[in-house]
Amino acid sequence: MKRFVLSLCLLLLNACSLPLTPISSSSTGNCGSQWATKDLPELTRQLDASIKSLDPNAKAWATAYGEDCIYADGHADFSALETDFNVTLQVSDLSNEADLGGWIVKVMQIVENIPEEKIMGPQPGRVSIAFQAGSEQKFVNFYLNQYQILPSGLSDTEIYEALQTPQ
Repeated sequence: MKRFVLSLCLLLLNACSLPLTPISSSSTGNCGSQWATKDLPELTRQLDASIKSLDPNAKAWATAYGEDCIYADGHADFSALETDFNVTLQVSDLSNEADLGGWIVKVMQIVENIPEEKIMGPQPGRVSIAFQAGSEQKFVNFYLNQYQILPSGLSDTEIYEALQTPQ
């Protein structure tokens, strides 16, 4: 039994170490799939400017998350699954959940007003907000649809609490 488990573990380790898996073919042959991100400079400039209008010390950027299909000749085709939004905000008190929830609402008003044609991928993207107070940080990560399905009428504190990732 031990030998079987050891063999299974080695098989799984070897499978995980293979960087590329053939997934499709084209005129240049098979390609291998690899998770990838792609910077979105134009969307980042717009998002960052909008977030900075709320707080000049804030930072924001957008990336597309998806897969690179890498061909034998080295070229890759990127296919986006989703657009992700990242924001870093300076706050005075990390324990003030009403303030943090208020920031989430403000950030989401900006994100939800981005024209659909600027959003890449078929899946709802992820929003990551880093709240910083001095040298301490607190993070909130959620998918757009998690925010969109929240019941209306929630307080800022309730919004913050509803979007907490279970630890």
